[in-house]
Amino acid sequence: MKSSPIVEQLKKDILGFEDQLRTEKIGHIVTVGDGIVRALGLAEVRAGEMVAFSNGTKGVVLNLEEDNVGIMVLGEITGLQEGQEVSATGELLQMKVGPELAGRVVNALGEPLDGKGAIKAETTRLIETDARGVIEREAVTQPMYTGLKAIDAMIPIGRGQRELIIGDRQTGKTAIAIDAMIRQKFEPAETRPHCIYVAIGQKRSSVARLVKTLEEQGALEYTTVVAATAADPAALLFLAPYTGCTLGEYFRDRGQDALIIYDDLTKHAWAYRQISALLRRPPGREAYPGDIFYLHSRLLERASKLSKAAGGGSLTALPIVETQAGDISGYIPTNVISITDGQIYLEADLFYKGVRPAINVGLSVSRVGSAAQAKAMKQVAGRLRLDLAQFRELEAFAQFGSELDAPTQAKINRGQRMVEILKQIQLAPKRLSEQVVLIFAGANGFLDTLPPERLNKYEVQLLDFLRTQQPAILEEIEKNQVLSPELTKKMETALTDFLAIFIQ
Repeated sequence: MKSSPIVEQLKKDILGFEDQLRTEKIGHIVTVGDGIVRALGLAEVRAGEMVAFSNGTKGVVLNLEEDNVGIMVLGEITGLQEGQEVSATGELLQMKVGPELAGRVVNALGEPLDGKGAIKAETTRLIETDARGVIEREAVTQPMYTGLKAIDAMIPIGRGQRELIIGDRQTGKTAIAIDAMIRQKFEPAETRPHCIYVAIGQKRSSVARLVKTLEEQGALEYTTVVAATAADPAALLFLAPYTGCTLGEYFRDRGQDALIIYDDLTKHAWAYRQISALLRRPPGREAYPGDIFYLHSRLLERASKLSKAAGGGSLTALPIVETQAGDISGYIPTNVISITDGQIYLEADLFYKGVRPAINVGLSVSRVGSAAQAKAMKQVAGRLRLDLAQFRELEAFAQFGSELDAPTQAKINRGQRMVEILKQIQLAPKRLSEQVVLIFAGANGFLDTLPPERLNKYEVQLLDFLRTQQPAILEEIEKNQVLSPELTKKMETALTDFLAIFIQ
């Protein structure tokens, strides 16, 4: 008698049955707090391991205690309650990376926020990794132009450097970072750094406005925005800088260059302080946990210039820190200053006087970038810092109303014009050649006869004159990046000719 197809199928299934035992490490939630969950039963879980709750929410283990583990919830905590199951995944926190993230806005987990569909990147990387060792690094030798005359001339930044931007709120810190990203559009496509902007604890409207600005300026196509806004849980604010850094390392490790902006690390420290307090870690100075220095050092140490053997890529970091009433001796500012390779200090008083960018030359320094500065800029701006510092002292002295001798008055007049020519409006970064010509004009007395209030007009018309009448001068500076005696002579002639036209 012939058996039915159903019986045959059952026989086949029974013969092919394999007894596979699958084990899962499952625990249960004991307490639910503000973004923090404590769970029992996860005896073999590791610090930094991903866990999954029964409702699909993810978390990361931060605290390992004798009888429970402290878990930071990545997302909304509203669906979690006591008694719910939580299972260990055996994996550390990862994100998708790749060129597919260019032009996208993502959250702290690398998930899209811009409504442009899923990110089709196939490569994944761990969000928390160790910084590259000393042997794999090399000295910073290539410039990372910001397009701002005052910075590129006096506080130059190199590719692979970490330069802190510090100052009170509303003094133009983010404006410098945005200009630096926009300036990269002048670079050739093959050497253009991929830009990453990490927004930590900002309003969503501010992030949307920044994305729109980058799009209008043509900079979004090579930029990724990582947004952890004020409405997001502290866990995402804590993770966002590491997410951005992981993406930057992807480009660096492929032999390319990347520029990352952390805006700002003060709010990052606040988020970590909140998480630590909820995890009942002992507080230290200003209620920050004892490892607050390690929080930022393990992030900023990941920025580097790799040696040729390691691929030759670079990751340049521009962290931003907010001060209170100009106090750079605060806990977080001094921590970050000691980790970075210099700082750009923005002073509120200068900002309100109309000096923008409001850079305090005395407190700002670049400990690396001068090695990467173009020779042409070194030639024209070598004494600029010293001259401006002397001008500030003489200007303060002159306020007492004492009579000044002719050389001192000449220095004050020159200083006033240099301050004026270094001013720059937002969203108008300059090429190297344009900066060199303008600083050369100021340092060599071509502006001494002009009233300071006319220098803005002078700058616009001079650059138009050079682009139309003498383009070879700008092209030669861009190409050779050095001022030969012949080129210097041409510049002097062009500036003299233009001054005669401008005065008329």
